[in-house]
Amino acid sequence: MTNTNEHHKDTSAGTLSQSLLLAIETSCDETSVAVVRDGRHIESNVISSQIDTHRQFGGVVPEIASRQHVETITLMMEQALEQAGVQPSELSAVAVTQGPGLVGALLVGGVAAKTYAMALDIPLIGTHHIAGHIYANALVHDIVYPCMALVVSGGHTELVLLEREGSFRIIGRTRDDAVGEAYDKVARALEFPYPGGPHIDKLAVGADDVIELPRAWLEPDSYDFSLSGLKSAVLAAINQARMKGETLRTAALARGFQESVIDVLIGKSMRAVREFGARQLLLCGGVAANRGLRTALAASCKEAQIPLLVPPFELCTDNGAMIGAAAHLKWKNGEFTSLDMKADPQLSLEAWSVGSPSA
Repeated sequence: MTNTNEHHKDTSAGTLSQSLLLAIETSCDETSVAVVRDGRHIESNVISSQIDTHRQFGGVVPEIASRQHVETITLMMEQALEQAGVQPSELSAVAVTQGPGLVGALLVGGVAAKTYAMALDIPLIGTHHIAGHIYANALVHDIVYPCMALVVSGGHTELVLLEREGSFRIIGRTRDDAVGEAYDKVARALEFPYPGGPHIDKLAVGADDVIELPRAWLEPDSYDFSLSGLKSAVLAAINQARMKGETLRTAALARGFQESVIDVLIGKSMRAVREFGARQLLLCGGVAANRGLRTALAASCKEAQIPLLVPPFELCTDNGAMIGAAAHLKWKNGEFTSLDMKADPQLSLEAWSVGSPSA
């Protein structure tokens, strides 16, 4: 294998293809480290989840998340290399989530990555978290451009146009709650434990009847999303049942909420695919694990004869492998990050695009 120090020195002379990246993800409540070869092959992908810790608080507590990252990051790095059968000297670069995310959590991964890159004298690649979710698909599928990505996660709901590899243009985003946030808030109102999304999904899929709820389509030509009104409608239905002394039809309400969310997500996604001539639709983010959304979106894409790309469940939630897949785009173009990199909770996806002057 080519000497990694030569990689570091000679990248300005041209683009690179082969890589062996150590990729670190600590944006929220999972500590994950992976070894990814050439942006496509997962050599290892170890994940330490904090869900059990945060469940007692009903949601993620940033300070606790940061402390747990500190406690586990070194062990995760050691395990990732051991499971991959890779020596540190074989690594081409270290990739890490730079943003968006919880600033304290991002700092832990960033410091670990910078320290490792400096010690090994190999490049550092600060990586965008959402680019990671999108390119998780590249670990299992061949992506064809132009394509459209529907990003649905705890903090993000976006429609992203990829006109070429590594190019991101946001054409629609949430104006208030992200889908994952709305699921968690509704689940909390229904007294489900954190994280509430899977509980709503399970109830909705198995419900025999439905409580119809409004759809927020916004302006006719808008690709933006809004879920605050739907969330209010769910709370109103709960309060009405309580005031009337009626038994709450929880499953029917969960189904009504989920169907409202799914209808709008699919409606806007399919319209965007048609308008922008996308050759594929990519489903990305933690909510991509939602069975109701997967099933309905697959049916719509089949009817429209548009290929739907969805990562396996284990690659939908936050993980290091997806960061390695996205970072490989930067590696190929010789775009590395200075060791004075700062954690950036507001990091722009469009500015992070490969070849962007502001990247």
